Amino acid sequence: MEFLQVLILGICLGFVYALMVSGLTLIFGVMRIVNLAHPILIICGSFVSYWLFIKIGLDPILSIPIAGLVVAALGVFIYKLIFEKNAAQQTYSEMTVLLTFGTAMVIDGILSFFFHNTQRTTSPSYATDAIFFGDIFIPLAQLYSGLVSSVIIVGLAVFLKYSDFGIAIRATSQNRTSAELVGVNVKFVCLISFGIGCALAGSAGALVSFVFSFFPSRHWEWIAIMMSLVVLGGMGSLTGAVIGALVLSVVSSMVGAFFSPAWSTMVFFLSLFLILIIRPRGLFGIQSD
Repeated sequence: MEFLQVLILGICLGFVYALMVSGLTLIFGVMRIVNLAHPILIICGSFVSYWLFIKIGLDPILSIPIAGLVVAALGVFIYKLIFEKNAAQQTYSEMTVLLTFGTAMVIDGILSFFFHNTQRTTSPSYATDAIFFGDIFIPLAQLYSGLVSSVIIVGLAVFLKYSDFGIAIRATSQNRTSAELVGVNVKFVCLISFGIGCALAGSAGALVSFVFSFFPSRHWEWIAIMMSLVVLGGMGSLTGAVIGALVLSVVSSMVGAFFSPAWSTMVFFLSLFLILIIRPRGLFGIQSD
């Protein structure tokens, strides 16, 4: 019974983690940008949702579109300012590690100045409620966040597979030169893809605001966790990111429940270490030439 309880909770959180990394893996897949600033953009989305909840009482789930648009606008500004002019350089991916690290530090400093490093959380009415099935309970906060995350991820997958712009995104991620030859405006695709990736971060931030406590500097803790998820699944693979998030979330929950909560976070770090040694391209990654 306890195993089933932990499994359910792990799956619910797994979908939230999957949404958190979906934008990160989309951005890498299209532009080869290793976006270390992605976690702080999630925090930005959390603060947008938190501010709307405090000021006008807007439910965090209903604030998802606003948080997504605000963070998307910030992402487009960052891309135009920092990344667009360097896209043609040979060492672009390597440069983005340093550029996004510096960007994360700047945004962290700005958020810390205005909000300080005080732990915050939104508290909608369902945040402390749960559904009971005999001895098994499902916290409504985790249930709702997991369901909403899965809907957004499915919507993203459908958009990428069936829409004309989604096909252009996939063509650009597979072969940038070939996409240009068949008439794809690669610069525009990269700009919008970065904006979509940041919108996903903002959307995840709205859900994170009532699932976890958050503060500006918490993004440093999330960097390694999110990198372990995308590396396990395969950098640039949305399917891999979702599966990696679900697997590691469940394993982490099991370790926390049956061994020690202190070891649950270690699961992400250990998996990152092992997968880089054993299978660097991840479960669904493509072997580079």
